[in-house]
Amino acid sequence: MKQSAKKWLSDRLAKIENIEGYSIGATCEVIANQIGIPLSEIVKLNFNENLFLPRQLQTKLVKELAEEIDLRMYPQDEEIKLREKLSGYLKVSKDGIVVGNASDELIDRIVRLFVEKGDVAVSFAPTFAIPRFDVKRQGGDYVSIPLLSDLQLDVKGLLNSFSDKTRLLYLCSPNNPTASQFREKDIETLAKEFPGIVVLDEAYAEFADYSFVPRIKEFENMIILRTFSKAFGLAALRLGYAVANPELAKVLTEKTPLPFPVSVFTLNMGRKMLENVEAMEKSVVLLKGERGKLIEALNQIDGVEAFDSQANFLLMSTQKAADLVDASLMQKGILIKKLDKIVQYDNCFRVTVGLPEMNAKLIEALKELR
Repeated sequence: MKQSAKKWLSDRLAKIENIEGYSIGATCEVIANQIGIPLSEIVKLNFNENLFLPRQLQTKLVKELAEEIDLRMYPQDEEIKLREKLSGYLKVSKDGIVVGNASDELIDRIVRLFVEKGDVAVSFAPTFAIPRFDVKRQGGDYVSIPLLSDLQLDVKGLLNSFSDKTRLLYLCSPNNPTASQFREKDIETLAKEFPGIVVLDEAYAEFADYSFVPRIKEFENMIILRTFSKAFGLAALRLGYAVANPELAKVLTEKTPLPFPVSVFTLNMGRKMLENVEAMEKSVVLLKGERGKLIEALNQIDGVEAFDSQANFLLMSTQKAADLVDASLMQKGILIKKLDKIVQYDNCFRVTVGLPEMNAKLIEALKELR
């Protein structure tokens, strides 16, 4: 390689090294090996997975697909069939539905299409980090307005941040990591005043009190993101979708940078889960019941405060230092997501609502913490 090319590559790699990216942290296997316990004893409450959906059902559907799918063939009409099923589930036109390789990929697609160098994206803090990463990689500026003390949106602060350079507004509701769903009127106000694209991330909508999907026709500039990773329990397959007006949906569908972004297997599994939607709905009822019990039990522990939730996880704050709590739980094989300070609350954690026996182990470990 020529010296000039070597320098270019070295400079480029140094620049790429400074790009902020998502880190999943240590896997369950790594932690189990570190603390010397079997992998089966790890209590995984750090990634917001829906463990209430029966694995046996998914195993059955996977076996059916193994017989039905010819893996040698590229996708054909599988995406159309999935959008038709989603249309029935959501009660919206299939022409307004876009399918992607998880909602993360759809966020990336939206940012690539609508944010250019020098443009500004607006959101709040804390929230899901992927949009910030994508905007900065595009050369855009990312403005973040802190949440209010009640974990709701600072509508006035957000409105004041809008300008002729703001191109994208990202709102995650229910919000990750606070589990709070924002007031419907606040989202409506922001969406109607924003001069660009409004991305409303409803990844946890099935666990919440309401969704904006029935109102999508009111907002020509809104893209609502949904996913199969949470309520439908397909986190491993990375399947997401967006709901928008048909014009926006057409752009998002046709201008994807990749052909066939979602596999035939994944598209068909999504369709089959929709054909068994009652299993998802039952799992959500069970999870919400356990969520209430977990919040109540955590709030009975001295030095622990758990907040109301509209998601399949909850926000928890402890009087003891977060590092101490995290390390102590990890030594017992209990994994939760350690966070920074959130508004006035120190030592915050995001906790997945697990199965009853998993939650019992968490509660007991927190009681024993000294």
